[in-house]
Amino acid sequence: MNFGRLVWEKRTKEEIEGFAEEYVKFVDFAKTERLAIEYVESALKKAGFLPLEKAESLKDVVGVYLINRGKSLIAIKGNVENGINLIAAHVDAPRLDLRPYPFFEDNGYALAETHYYGGVKKYQWFNIPLALVGVVVKDNGEKVNICIGCDEKDPVFVLPDLLPHLDKEDKKVSEQFRADKMNVVLGSVPLKDEKNDPVKKHVLKILKERYGIDEEDFVSADLELVPAFKPRVVGIDESFIGAYGQDDRVCAYQALRAFLDAETVPGGKAVGLLLLDREEIGSEGDAGAQARFYIAFLRKVVARSGLGNEETILDDIISNSTAISADVTALYDPSFSDVHDKLNVAKPGYGVAIVKYTGRGGKSGASEAHAELVAKVRGILNKHGISWQTSLLGKVDVGGGGTVAKFLAKEGFNTIDMGPGLLSMHSPFELISKADLYETYLAFKVLLENL
Repeated sequence: MNFGRLVWEKRTKEEIEGFAEEYVKFVDFAKTERLAIEYVESALKKAGFLPLEKAESLKDVVGVYLINRGKSLIAIKGNVENGINLIAAHVDAPRLDLRPYPFFEDNGYALAETHYYGGVKKYQWFNIPLALVGVVVKDNGEKVNICIGCDEKDPVFVLPDLLPHLDKEDKKVSEQFRADKMNVVLGSVPLKDEKNDPVKKHVLKILKERYGIDEEDFVSADLELVPAFKPRVVGIDESFIGAYGQDDRVCAYQALRAFLDAETVPGGKAVGLLLLDREEIGSEGDAGAQARFYIAFLRKVVARSGLGNEETILDDIISNSTAISADVTALYDPSFSDVHDKLNVAKPGYGVAIVKYTGRGGKSGASEAHAELVAKVRGILNKHGISWQTSLLGKVDVGGGGTVAKFLAKEGFNTIDMGPGLLSMHSPFELISKADLYETYLAFKVLLENL
């Protein structure tokens, strides 16, 4: 019996810890969606994958991939003729972005305006060390990579909170921690002999000297403020990993490892990896799940495979394909037990969570896996000795949320949501059980091989 079976009772500490150590390196590096994709591309190249445009034939290559806008990616290995077992995750995470024209000065401070991205509790982002990470693109097309606060010797940034001595009004959290007050401190030293905005101009002078960028260049920049602290082991028994961005980069890493390790067999299905941006804001734009870059990629793969009319064949391939929407779910929190459905909530150490449906209230906006697919999935997990559990995102009319599943389903993929549970989801420091981390990878691998 693998439903509700504790992972720690069946796996060795050595195999769990070995996987966790490699994952920590990834989540520490992948502070933004661009860096996550950079890491994945490096792993694919190391495994022998080629960009699709460089692969003249698909017969003699390990696999092919495409990077879209530097923020999303699709990779395929094996023969697509009989369908694809696809695993999809997202690499964006809640954060603060710099606004297009961010800098201003006020009474001796140089500051920058921010705009929060995704579902955040704003108060959690005040008074913590932040790193500024991303890319600035100059008007001549030159790209300048920025990572200030990533090294322990770097300065960090802070959104200052109001001291308790002056914070006497009893306000709602939403009123006290407002987006227009989320301004990051950049400095306080004035530029010598400068009368107008001397502190701001000193900051801009430093940026020009160190990075060759001007104030106007920030209009064409993707710059994110993310927590500057390192991933840490959590708990006396060291059973948890605490880190920023685990929703959903943990699934991106598990998906990558499962994709690379999955074996394809002649006459079987191909396996695919799809990593997406913008999930936290509804999968909008040309790098999210509502974009069709991955369909265009699959069409080219079909054409180069010599399977005939790619439009008709691709429809048939997708109808024979299964997509695992790999995303995290809420982990049971004993301090806030009243918001959970205790019969349908992920518990730490009990393996991958099957989420039959998402959505809110009356399943509004839901993607729901068909009973036949859920039965097939649990049958495979049981056969291969993988611990699994069921989960929903909170009580009915209390919780709710969405993933990329409904967009994959709309294209015709038979789709199911699965992933590990997270504690403190969307906070600057999320927690995952090491056992669930490893067991979910094993689940993804056997499903890619057997669906």
